[in-house]
Amino acid sequence: MTKQKIKNRIEKLREEISHHRYLYHALDKQEISEGALDSLKNELYKLEMQYPEFLSFNSPTQRVGAKPLDKFQKIKHLSPMISLFDAFSELDMEEWQGRANKVKSEKGDKSILDYFCEIKLDGLAGSLIYKSGKFVQGATRGDGKVGEDVTSNLKTIDAIPLVLRIPSRKELDVINIDRKSQDRIFSLIKSGRIEVRGETIMSKQTFINLNKKYKKEGKKLLSNPRNAAAGSIRQLDPRIADERNLDFYAYALVLPEGILKTRDQEDDLAKLLGFKIVVQNKFCKNLGEVFEFHRKWEKEKNKLVFECDGVVVKVNNLFLWKVLGIVGKGPRFMIAYKFPAEQVTTQVLDVVWQIGRTGVLTPIATFNPVNVAGVIVTHSTLHNMDEINRLDLRIGDTVIIERAGDVIPKVVQVLKNLRLKNAKKINTPEKCPMCESDVERAFGEVAYRCVNPKCYAVNLRNLAHWSSKGAMDIDGLGPKIIEQLMRESLVRDVADFYSLSIEDLTPLERFEKKSAENLVNSINEKREVDLARLIYALGIRHIGEETALLLEQQVKSGKWKVESIEDFISFFRNLEKEKLENLSDIGPIVAKSIYNWFASEHNIELLRKLASNGLKIKSITNKKVEDSILQGKIVVLTGSLSNLTRDEAKARIRELGGKISSTVSKKTDILIAGKEPGSKYDKAKEFKVKIVGENDLLEILK
Repeated sequence: MTKQKIKNRIEKLREEISHHRYLYHALDKQEISEGALDSLKNELYKLEMQYPEFLSFNSPTQRVGAKPLDKFQKIKHLSPMISLFDAFSELDMEEWQGRANKVKSEKGDKSILDYFCEIKLDGLAGSLIYKSGKFVQGATRGDGKVGEDVTSNLKTIDAIPLVLRIPSRKELDVINIDRKSQDRIFSLIKSGRIEVRGETIMSKQTFINLNKKYKKEGKKLLSNPRNAAAGSIRQLDPRIADERNLDFYAYALVLPEGILKTRDQEDDLAKLLGFKIVVQNKFCKNLGEVFEFHRKWEKEKNKLVFECDGVVVKVNNLFLWKVLGIVGKGPRFMIAYKFPAEQVTTQVLDVVWQIGRTGVLTPIATFNPVNVAGVIVTHSTLHNMDEINRLDLRIGDTVIIERAGDVIPKVVQVLKNLRLKNAKKINTPEKCPMCESDVERAFGEVAYRCVNPKCYAVNLRNLAHWSSKGAMDIDGLGPKIIEQLMRESLVRDVADFYSLSIEDLTPLERFEKKSAENLVNSINEKREVDLARLIYALGIRHIGEETALLLEQQVKSGKWKVESIEDFISFFRNLEKEKLENLSDIGPIVAKSIYNWFASEHNIELLRKLASNGLKIKSITNKKVEDSILQGKIVVLTGSLSNLTRDEAKARIRELGGKISSTVSKKTDILIAGKEPGSKYDKAKEFKVKIVGENDLLEILK
């Protein structure tokens, strides 16, 4: 980019960030997620560091918080409630430590850095003032220098003591506070001033309970726990704050210099004074332990009762805080080490069109590489033109992309204020990008499709689908090998797989006798196939694994014998379309797709070629499942299983009449939870779905 374009980008980012910061900090509103806002700030910070000539005193990176609202009395903090710099990777943390060591060394300090790690709460930061041991004033953080007086609302929180507890000397001895410092603490409690800083939060369970209550009462629902906590504290009527059942966790004590020596002593003393502290906080002797702590809570954050978005890492030695000092908006002695965001921003560089096995063209967005929830993302499907038009997306736009758990990344929003003047509109190609045949939109569908049934890309994906895990599951027959076989004219359709010989394969590049034998053996092992696998492998439009199993059940329940490919052809050619439509989970569109597939002579010829090349259908035996508790139940699996593969578990559940689903909803009957369950576990709890472990599943399967 030219210098002028960089300058324009920086100015637009500043405007956008300032807009969202005002909504978030001053009005307790949110248009985009915190992860997306962090991503914008990180981009701006890096651009300003790279091009310091464009750095301005009024940039959001140089400012702390937002102005307080006028409806509360303003309070000036005696010492600023500083903001923190963010780190997003281990490299960022190593660079932060390097800067701290450099400053320390320049000032002649030779002490070794150790750290105190705090779970970063997602709530509203505040300050509590105690005089002669009594709570006299509470304020929000505001802009860091001036906050709002919310004393009455804070008094409604049970976790905030109205009178400080006086610890015993024995208790203070345990946390290594010397007798002289103990005397100063007692003096401050008796007749001095103590400031406690911490976070007002709403627990996840309180948030759920309140929204259930408000829904019954027809009231507006709360958007998220953080905004709910902030909005509660900023109510003029304390009774509203009282009903919200808020919580408060202390994370700092502002005391005269020298009383405490380390940050972990602050937590210990705060607890003795009567405050709630985050018990998961931990002393770490080096960055390696910090990384271990961060990884642990990134993985287990859903187990916490409150929302969190990272770890605050502080130099544990309080004396070093003065040595390291503050630079710009934040201190050198602490940093916010964020968890990978589930939503971030990036720019759309291009849109390319891929062709699926049914000829459907799918638009794929190409991004500037970005880390989303711990994964580097460069591409994402845009699904279809209807979705592109809904988003009003153009090439060159800045977008928010989301990835939660194992969900495929997706574009959720376009930031139109950052749109470039030359942003390019996205159009559907008139010709197939692979075979240059015409492209048309099917009546009643959102998809555009290549009209050429012999399109190379379509055929390649059909062949790859046939050998894939859910279909024939032929080991060693991946897309690259299939493409090689197509180039050598050894394979034109799926039936050709079953005529391959070792002599065909050994002359090919990357094939030796052993690898050729392995592939031929893998194909031969799959010459006898379950009916459901065959139906799914054929790649009939709209037919997934569950529908294939449903059709197999239809065969089992009838009087037909399907013991050969010819029986299979006869059964489906004679099955009335109306009868198909009446089956549960099969509607008119799926029924029409099945009916049309078997009406095609080309497809029937393929099935007969498969039979002549040695493919057989396994004999079907009915199993009585009337007594199974899984009969008719919708089952979802999450986490890893120790005694079964995921496919084995699914197959056994289906044998007992269960239906497998990939997502948790109100219709889900049972969730099977293995080790390290993901977001499905939380959703199941929210919907009060029955949750069973792997041992329970094994008992059921017996």
